[in-house]
Amino acid sequence: MNRSADWLEQAKADLEHARQSIHIRHFEWACFAAQQSAEKAAKALHMALGNIVWGHSVLSLLEAVPLPDETTEALLDAARRLDRHYIPSRYPDAHPEGAPKRYYTRAEASQAVMDAEEVVNWCDQNIPYEP
Repeated sequence: MNRSADWLEQAKADLEHARQSIHIRHFEWACFAAQQSAEKAAKALHMALGNIVWGHSVLSLLEAVPLPDETTEALLDAARRLDRHYIPSRYPDAHPEGAPKRYYTRAEASQAVMDAEEVVNWCDQNIPYEP
């Protein structure tokens, strides 16, 4: 059973969660939700292509997409930035002291949302849909 549509739907919901988190000044959660959105979109693309993938690195997931020369350096840079939010946005021991919320800014959260939008849109455009 191909559940790529479910994964893409959740990716888009996570992206909306990231946007809303900015409005309530939960910048760390905006960054994490953006990373999750991109990860789920990349997994949706792999599923649609019949691939089985594991892991949480958006960069690794995109690099493993078997579409020759389709990933641009800008897309991979977006993935790199998003991957930096996977752990430190949630765990206090990822920082010298204090809660993660102290370390995240609106600008960083906005960049994470833009990066996730780029990844989600690219994955969505490359999913082969049945007519």
